[in-house]
Amino acid sequence: MSQQNIKAIVFDFGGVLVDWSPHNLYRHYFDQPHEIDRFLKEIEFAEWNALQDKGRPFAQAVAEHSTKFPQYAQLIHAYHERWEDSIVGPIEGTTRILKKLKQKGYPLYGLSNWSAETFPLIRNKYKFFDLFDYILISGEVKMIKPEPGIFDLLLNRINLEAWACLFIDDSEANIKVAARLGFNTIRFQSPTQLAVELMQRNILD
Repeated sequence: MSQQNIKAIVFDFGGVLVDWSPHNLYRHYFDQPHEIDRFLKEIEFAEWNALQDKGRPFAQAVAEHSTKFPQYAQLIHAYHERWEDSIVGPIEGTTRILKKLKQKGYPLYGLSNWSAETFPLIRNKYKFFDLFDYILISGEVKMIKPEPGIFDLLLNRINLEAWACLFIDDSEANIKVAARLGFNTIRFQSPTQLAVELMQRNILD
């Protein structure tokens, strides 16, 4: 693939450009990582959090889940009250790549599963978000990856075909759906791995 085939690059945020994890927050409440894992599994955190990413209000989510798991009500409330602690900061290696891509003239787009309530808390905190030409947040449109509809909506809003876009995400499920829809894809594992794959595709020098 030559760089002429790629007209735009689409980035996921959490785990790619931003070091987000519930572990970052809950390490203040548990002594060991495996204890956090057990807690998150027991309260079905991934499924619960996905509904906030899809637009469910945090207050409603916390109230309902605290009723379902009363023994963990304090910890569930903490995720809302201390949400910003779930983010350590930007993933510097990837933000450097983002800047290089911008310097080379690639239009940059964001496609992220993120609550519409919490994204504004960090949007202006990290300057690299200013490099994006457009950002689509799942909570604002009530759809989440890997639902095909959110990919279609992005393409409609940026007026591009899937084949003209390179999509970068750390989720295998998201990558599989994007590839099926015709996107060029890279599953993110580390900034170094991403840089190597971009060089192999003649997108970065």
